[in-house]
Amino acid sequence: MRRFWVYILASKPRGTLYIGVTNAIIRRVDDHRAGTGSAFTRRYKVHTLVWFEEHADIRLAIQREKSMKEWPRVWKQNLIERENPHWVDLYPSLPGVAPPKQL
Repeated sequence: MRRFWVYILASKPRGTLYIGVTNAIIRRVDDHRAGTGSAFTRRYKVHTLVWFEEHADIRLAIQREKSMKEWPRVWKQNLIERENPHWVDLYPSLPGVAPPKQL
């Protein structure tokens, strides 16, 4: 079964937000963090995964992304804070993400 994600990245708590959709969330967040995900996230340093939602149907995921992009900013912040009140980076909690290298 294919899976799709709608996700929100932030530059910092209540900072600049970016909403996207993907079928490979780990790779896509890695791309954003490497500066190859989009010019917007590279320019504004929007790299922290603060919210995501899984979908089984790409059409529903795309529709959700489009509607969320039209929401007022406060609605987006409220959505994030309901599930992630401290704006913690959720990327390390994704299944399959390698733990950070210890120095």
